[in-house]
Amino acid sequence: MEGLLQYRNVKIAFRGRTVIDDVSFALHPGEILGIVGESGSGKSTLLKAAMGLLGSGGKITFGDIFFQGKNIPNLRENELRLIRGAGIGMIFQDAGASLCPVRRVGKQIYESMAAHEKISREQARKKALELFEKLRFPDSRRIWDSYPFELSGGMNQRVGIAAAMLMEPRVLLADEPASALDAAVQKQTIEEMLRLRDMFGTAMIVVTHDMGVASAMADTVLVLKEGRIMEYGRAMQVLRSPKNEYTRNLLTAVYRLRRN
Repeated sequence: MEGLLQYRNVKIAFRGRTVIDDVSFALHPGEILGIVGESGSGKSTLLKAAMGLLGSGGKITFGDIFFQGKNIPNLRENELRLIRGAGIGMIFQDAGASLCPVRRVGKQIYESMAAHEKISREQARKKALELFEKLRFPDSRRIWDSYPFELSGGMNQRVGIAAAMLMEPRVLLADEPASALDAAVQKQTIEEMLRLRDMFGTAMIVVTHDMGVASAMADTVLVLKEGRIMEYGRAMQVLRSPKNEYTRNLLTAVYRLRRN
C-alpha cells in the first residue's frame, strides 16, 4: 500500500493505555480522506501523530508513519519542524485560535511563511492577497491589516485555513474544520477547501463526526471506533452501502437527526 502519507499497523498509547490499535491506510496525491467516528474514537490522535504532536503522555508504540520516505516516529524534533507547515500542514476545529488576537493578521502570516522560506514581507503580502482574492474574501487588504478580534469567527477560520495553504504543503490535516461554524459558513468553508485542493493539488485528511461533511468532501472514508478501523474504502461505497454495522448506525443516526 503506497502513498504520499502512509500509516502502517500504527498503535498509539497514552500513559500505557492503547487508544489507536493497528491502523493502516495510505493517502495519495490530491486525495481527500475522511476519517469519521464518534467523539473519543481516536480521530484527532491519528492526525497529531503525523505531526509529532502527541505530547509527553502519548507515544507511537508500534508501526510506522511514512511521509515522502521518512518515518515520522524516528525523526528528531528539529527534523519534524522542517516537515510541519511546509510538508504537512494542520488546521484545527478553531483555526482562528492559532492566531494571536492582538497582533495583525498580516504580520502573523508573514512570520509563519518566513519561518519556512526566504521571503520578504511584501512578497508574503502579495502571495496572501492573491490567495484571499481567489477565495473571494471580502476586502482582502482590510483582512491583512486587521487584528483577529476585529474579524468574525467564520472569517478567522477561513484565514487560518488560507494561512496553512500559503506554504503549499503536500498534505493538509484538518481536524473538524467546519464543526464550530454555522451552516452557511460551514458550506463556504467546505467549498473553499475543495477549491484549495484543486488549486494546489494538496492531499487532505479531514477528521469529522459529520457524515454530511465526509460525503461532501471525501474521496475515501475511514470509519474509526475506539481506535480500530471498522471500514475503509471509496466514499461512495462506504456511505451508500456500508458493510459494517457501526457505520450503518452512524448513518442512521445522522438521518434521524436531520429528519427531526
